[in-house]
Amino acid sequence: MDNTTLHIEGTVETVLFKNESNGYVVLDLDAGGELITVVGELGDVEEGEGLILEGSYVTHRRFGTQFRAEYCERKLPDTVVNIAKYLASGAIKGIGPGLAERIVRVFGDRTLDIMEHEPHRLAEVKGISAKKCEEIAAEAQKLFSLRCILSFLAQYGVKSGIAMRTYRKFGTEALSLIKNDPFLLCGDSIELDFRRADEIARDMHIDNSDRRRVIAGIYYILKANAGIGHTCLPLETLQKKASAALSISESDFYSVYNFALDENELFEFIKHEREYVCLPDYYYAEKFIADRLHILRDFMSPEDFDFDTLIDIEEEEHGIHYESMQRHAITTAVSRGLMVLTGGPGTGKTTTLNAVISIFEKRGLHVLLAAPTGRAAKRMSDLTGREAKTIHRLLEVVYDTGDKLRFVHNENDPLKCDVLVVDEMSMVDVLLFESLLRAVRLGCKLIMVGDSDQLPSVGAGNLLRDIIDSGAVPTIQLTEIFRQARQSCIVMNAHRIISGEYPDLTQKRSDFFFFRRDDYEKELSLVVELVRDRLPKAYDYSPTEDIQVICPSRKGTVGTVELNKLLQQELNPPDKSKPEHKGFIYTYRLGDKVMQNKNNYDIVWKRGDEQGTGIFNGDIGRIVNINRATMSAVLDFDGRVATYPIDSLTEVELAYAITVHKSQGCEFEAVILPLMNGFDKLCYRNLLYTAVTRAKKLLILIGTEDMVQKMVDNSRRTLRYTCLKNMLTGGNTGILAALEQAENGKEE
Repeated sequence: MDNTTLHIEGTVETVLFKNESNGYVVLDLDAGGELITVVGELGDVEEGEGLILEGSYVTHRRFGTQFRAEYCERKLPDTVVNIAKYLASGAIKGIGPGLAERIVRVFGDRTLDIMEHEPHRLAEVKGISAKKCEEIAAEAQKLFSLRCILSFLAQYGVKSGIAMRTYRKFGTEALSLIKNDPFLLCGDSIELDFRRADEIARDMHIDNSDRRRVIAGIYYILKANAGIGHTCLPLETLQKKASAALSISESDFYSVYNFALDENELFEFIKHEREYVCLPDYYYAEKFIADRLHILRDFMSPEDFDFDTLIDIEEEEHGIHYESMQRHAITTAVSRGLMVLTGGPGTGKTTTLNAVISIFEKRGLHVLLAAPTGRAAKRMSDLTGREAKTIHRLLEVVYDTGDKLRFVHNENDPLKCDVLVVDEMSMVDVLLFESLLRAVRLGCKLIMVGDSDQLPSVGAGNLLRDIIDSGAVPTIQLTEIFRQARQSCIVMNAHRIISGEYPDLTQKRSDFFFFRRDDYEKELSLVVELVRDRLPKAYDYSPTEDIQVICPSRKGTVGTVELNKLLQQELNPPDKSKPEHKGFIYTYRLGDKVMQNKNNYDIVWKRGDEQGTGIFNGDIGRIVNINRATMSAVLDFDGRVATYPIDSLTEVELAYAITVHKSQGCEFEAVILPLMNGFDKLCYRNLLYTAVTRAKKLLILIGTEDMVQKMVDNSRRTLRYTCLKNMLTGGNTGILAALEQAENGKEE
């Protein structure tokens, strides 16, 4: 491949392929009599129009030499022949080849200029009535507006996908609105990076302290921090970050900040006499969760009933003896109807939960089970013997008329169940839990299950820990390790780690092994050897289905990026019979193990006769087909088969090695955990504990004793700024206060 940036110009001869959703186009360009095949995100191009392109030539295995365009400037056709061809291609709805010829015959090379600025003159063309003239004029206006915003943003290197989203949101007023306020491009449903919008603003001489710029900059900082888990930031921290990043004074910051508070563009929450700043979405989410949990708790009075007999029946039917804390958990769940059940591995959470579900069902209640990821839902199904769905699938994802994502089930269309059980609550972020609670009717019982010692969710918030620490919801923590579980070194070492004791690294038997390596090359070599040869030979494990390499970080020589490339080379090397697609970080090859790295609510999947939408962050699958002709790839996620536009493979990454955060909610037959010095921010106890508890039958730890001990000694939890705990402990707020006020009014 020649990566030299080249400049070519020409006229679109034929559009060979067009993907409406992302603007990806394959076309033949007439460049001075030479036909060049061009590929790239060029938007809604049509035959006959002129293009000025920058990019590079690439050699496709099947289709030969192509020009991959990175930048596109578009010119409307300016000759009679090209204008006629352009209109005949269907560029403007309502104009076919015959009508195109008649229009051009009347207006010649001024046709497009007249259609844009004097569209009423189309009535001069034979066969165009006044009504038809209005219809064509309206369609032409849409086209010219889209082209204007595409051309305007292209000069700043903004891809056509952003331009099309801008047009979909603002319509024919898009260009004038963006020229007035380029920071509108940072808003919902467009989401251009603030720094790119700031470049446009500088070109328009917008002042650093302009209110629109400062508010957009504050949003950018708060969104970036939400990306690492914070639902809010201390005001003084935000001010320092904003003043430095935006080059504004402290007084300029507070002037805009106070305006944003008055306009409800930002929210402030006081805890421990300190101000915390929230984006509206996160403020409303945490406030709603706090209010709703208070209402659910107060709505469901404890049942005055002796459940011991029912628990005795469960013991007899299943041949199980529940210890006292388990019996207490079962009684609390069934009698209160709102509870958190937590505990580490081997403490009987699943056994307890199965009893709770069984008793609910025997009492004639309809129970639904949910978990945050597909793998967690599948594991829940396997352990309970009942269907479990992902939270997204349970709530059913759709889009409204504004092309904004929403869930079918909410306050107006609640879930049809008497009991909802949610597993792996540590993985659930506040925005998703808010949506779930909106779909839970007041009479529905809610049982939340999770291990509060695991890492918090990838999304913003510290939901499970905040709920438990608030004391606002009845919580039962199971601590006794059962005899059978005590035989597992994985279980025993996990409990040692979370209680601050060092794991036993001397064992050379059972299910927990430690290999000392203090050199990264030797560590990498051992990882490959274990995955490729030793474990498959000793345990008959599949290198991709049964064995999972889990790393603390994506970065570094022993991070997931480098390990994935190395393991791909060993487990799925290049082969002429295997089609592949080169991405920015990875080369994607037929047969590769991959993981979805962002929620995609649109993508359609099929499983036998069943069809659904949505592949979500953390779902693990395999590439089963790459079709260069259609520029698509087919991926199989545990039986859900989905077709991706080939450029959307950026939404997945190789998954021979995954991070600890991405492994949450999953269990693997064998886990290999390589640890290396150099990433002190990731050397903490909860991360090691979470990684160890992902192993079902075999855990292999590679590194040094010092590194393991360093992680155990570092007991700090991942610091997250949130408001939920304080909202929960703050008493009757919001909705609850209003309800109580109404009740007091009735009494008076």
